[in-house]
Amino acid sequence: GIASGSFHSLALRADGTVAAWGAGTTNSGFSPDYGQSVPPGGLSNVVAVAAGYYHSLALRADGTVIGWGFNNYGQTDSPVGLTNAVAIACGAYHSLALRADGTVVAWGAGTSNGVAPDFGQASVPAGLTNVVAVAAGFYHSLALQADGTVVAWGAGTTNTGSLPNYGQAMVPAGLTNAVTIACGLYHSLALQADGTAVIWGAGRINPGTYPDFGQALAPAGLTNVIAVAGGGFHTLVLEGDGRPYLTTQPFNRVAPAGATVTLAAMAAGIQPLIYQWQYDGTNVPGATTALLTLPDVQVASAGTY
Repeated sequence: GIASGSFHSLALRADGTVAAWGAGTTNSGFSPDYGQSVPPGGLSNVVAVAAGYYHSLALRADGTVIGWGFNNYGQTDSPVGLTNAVAIACGAYHSLALRADGTVVAWGAGTSNGVAPDFGQASVPAGLTNVVAVAAGFYHSLALQADGTVVAWGAGTTNTGSLPNYGQAMVPAGLTNAVTIACGLYHSLALQADGTAVIWGAGRINPGTYPDFGQALAPAGLTNVIAVAGGGFHTLVLEGDGRPYLTTQPFNRVAPAGATVTLAAMAAGIQPLIYQWQYDGTNVPGATTALLTLPDVQVASAGTY
């Protein structure tokens, strides 16, 4: 795994350790060196990394999240009791974690909605559930739900055309069948199951003046997209040839007996896509959609799906 912040880079090694370089190999307390490239001693068993403007996050195999670097807004301080995390994301000064039960935890700047850098980007919408992926922009956040819808919050819930509101948190009406999401500085991206990239926020025009540089203008004829990524003022997509490509993988889950567990394996490709879930190598009857719901799980339900 790899991740990049504003002035630093992270790499996750196969042995579960993290390497970092760029700004922040020291902690001078002056921009841009806040220790974001100095992983904590003994950090191991890492399964994912994320990078913010001046801070870094690591997700460990036990579902805990470790942060380091610039912490003026508490963005490296994982909330007490945060467990069962399966994915992480960093904004400029805020952090996100997706829990195995499909809920989202956020911390750092944006727990209120007022003066910069607080624009509500760490204020998770009430009742948000069934999330399978999260992404973070500079001052906004995205969540992909299991039904293929996208939820956004933080800066950009309006489009005033001035900092920081460029419509990046205004999810386009009718956006469905999303299978992965990404954020740029002030723009947002979603990939639909049919390989169509949907982009909104800054950059829907290209006058060549801040912040509009055409980053939300998808090239004509763009099809069979299988991955999307957003930079400060540009966008990248990876094109496939139409064959199915898994964009959102199911996570390992630990659940109490009697719980309902939902696994999601979303893919993009030429429609229609046909799914078949297996349990320990055997087809699960009727399990032919992107979601597998296991009601009333028991010890015997454990295994490889």
